[in-house]
Amino acid sequence: MSNDWHRADVIAALKKTGIPLAKLSRRSGYSTGTLANALVRPWPKGERIIADALNMKPEEIWPSRYLRDHNERVDISN
Repeated sequence: MSNDWHRADVIAALKKTGIPLAKLSRRSGYSTGTLANALVRPWPKGERIIADALNMKPEEIWPSRYLRDHNERVDISN
């Protein structure tokens, strides 16, 4: 199984797009530090916001949160 991105790598990737995490959080209607929660614990909505900003899928950034053994996708729709 692939490793999740390090949170510093996620932050750096966002900065490279010109949208720092705090700014993305505010643009999404949250307080400045709210999206940082997705960097340290599962939060599908926050993960989707971050992934969308990077033109990626959340499971590409946090595979351990979405894929089980043998790359079976975890259902997080609830």
